[in-house]
Amino acid sequence: MSLLKPFSKLPGLNSANILLVENEEQFQQSLADVLVEETSVAVNVRLAKSLPLPMENDESRPRIDLVVFIINLTSELSFQSAETSLKYLDPGYFLGKVCFMVTNARNASVPTEHLDAVRKLAASLHCPLLFAEDQTPDGVTSATERLLTVLKVAASLVPTTTALYLSNLTRCTLPPDIDQPSFD
Repeated sequence: MSLLKPFSKLPGLNSANILLVENEEQFQQSLADVLVEETSVAVNVRLAKSLPLPMENDESRPRIDLVVFIINLTSELSFQSAETSLKYLDPGYFLGKVCFMVTNARNASVPTEHLDAVRKLAASLHCPLLFAEDQTPDGVTSATERLLTVLKVAASLVPTTTALYLSNLTRCTLPPDIDQPSFD
């Protein structure tokens, strides 16, 4: 039960390693299938339901360049799992190597409080917040393209751009009235 550290291992040559963390594993597998089809760089995808990762294969595990927490807004357990998993990440990951991906944001049955809670969490950690449509193949492809852009920067595969720089450009910010009650 140790912390996952971003710089404890050497990076691979022209490769990127991504860890997808989702409690329900609904969107995770379809996203992973599209990610490994990338041809410009070798993408290794690791899947987990939650953190911490098991200690038994820690030596053979590659360096994780990007950790993506996939949060399904229709499930309160999904948000709670992501929130509790955060404590198993080294603070170095929050310098551009963590992002949150939200699914089902357009669902009318989702309370706005769930989305506000995720936005507050991402803003408090200065992490990007991506929205994805998980019901259609085009939505999965679009989410994959956005994730690949962030992953290439986090893995230092884009010259003159660092993960910290990208993190500052894409981090989630809160409007000043986020804590005010809505009048819908």
